[in-house]
Amino acid sequence: MARNLVALAAGLIFGLGLAISEMVSPLKVKAFLDVAGDWDPSLILVMGSAVVVSFVAFRLILRRPQPVLDLKFDIPTRRDIDGRLVGGAVVFGVGWGLVGLCPGPALSGLVYGNVESFVFVGAMLVGLAIGPRLVTLVGAPPVASATPG
Repeated sequence: MARNLVALAAGLIFGLGLAISEMVSPLKVKAFLDVAGDWDPSLILVMGSAVVVSFVAFRLILRRPQPVLDLKFDIPTRRDIDGRLVGGAVVFGVGWGLVGLCPGPALSGLVYGNVESFVFVGAMLVGLAIGPRLVTLVGAPPVASATPG
């Protein structure tokens, strides 16, 4: 129960941060990505702040012998860059650039009733459903589930 409450609180803080920074607005994100046009660099501060906070927090938290609400830290062990990683990054980046949304801001945008967010989340759910089937069709090896226990 405590784990779920902490996850809920973290999600609310994350969503609030997205709303305050206007990352839930596809127009704001597209203006940030339009470096050749009317560029709005303000989201660099949002991303830079997130990187700094995460860097410091990870250094402090990983000094502990174990997490407060779990038995062990679940740190990824793979360090290689393969076709799946590059392909996923390309699809993510193209989608972000075309629509101005990524999953976090799209889910947060649902609260505002943004039509773009509803369309994006619907398309994202379809992609999540058919993605594993497409990967199987192209013959890529399956990836172990990363679902937290």
